[in-house]
Amino acid sequence: MELKEKIKKLKDEMNAIILAHNYQRKDVQEIADFKGDSLELARKAKNVDADYIVFAGVDFMAETAAIINPDKTVLIPSKAATCEMAKFLTGERVREYKKRYPEAAVVLYVNSTAEAKAEADITCTSANAVKVVESLPNEVILFGPDANLASHVQEHTDKKIIPLPPEGHCYVHTSFDVDSIPRDGKILVHPECPPEIRKIGDAVASTGGMVKYVKNSNEKRFVIVTERDMVSRLQLDFPDKEFVPAWENAICLGMKHVTLENIYRSLKEKKYVVKVDPDIAERAKRAIERMLEVS
Repeated sequence: MELKEKIKKLKDEMNAIILAHNYQRKDVQEIADFKGDSLELARKAKNVDADYIVFAGVDFMAETAAIINPDKTVLIPSKAATCEMAKFLTGERVREYKKRYPEAAVVLYVNSTAEAKAEADITCTSANAVKVVESLPNEVILFGPDANLASHVQEHTDKKIIPLPPEGHCYVHTSFDVDSIPRDGKILVHPECPPEIRKIGDAVASTGGMVKYVKNSNEKRFVIVTERDMVSRLQLDFPDKEFVPAWENAICLGMKHVTLENIYRSLKEKKYVVKVDPDIAERAKRAIERMLEVS
């Protein structure tokens, strides 16, 4: 409690705000000013009234906040808070695919680097991916870096979806064993999961979509097929309901590098400031803002 009070005091003094992804540790979520999925956090980052944004998430999220808030200082508490999926796709590889498929539009998941986003026509999140794809006139879509989300989108559109790259995936969402997932509750599955996992879900939804589903449901028990701390988020919001992680070891290690201790240090020492090359930032910003307009 003492550390949480110190963080709150520093936040007030600095006119700072803490944004936390739904996969953060429970104690980090508890001190956040706003919790959400990638789309919700992108929207909040764009409209936030603060001098400092502390991003309790992974690097691509903090980059996105910095890109759309050039007049604010964005801090990430740990340089080790990275996304393995984002590393599957480089800007160079996007350019290669664009030459191979000149008729295609490039839709990149926000779980990608700023360098890759700079090559995109538009970005998307798991919450709005289908809507973003349907908003484009192109019949061929290069979609990356998550092949499972690409296959989920393909199931909901008549357009041709080409995964970019075909091997891209989130190791957390590909770690589930379909036969080991509990069936004693409504099963909520993240679209980054493989098709055989999505098939057993009562709902396939982003983490923000899961919050909405639970809010509107009369059910009392839910099996959560995504990163285990999504259960923490749901327990905080709905203490009268029961949430079971599909697998206790479904852990995003990048997210767990953010702690109360390094959030406090980040505020106190103003570290680590997120900087994006101005040319890359300008091009990536166009793709991000197009997504926000569609959403």
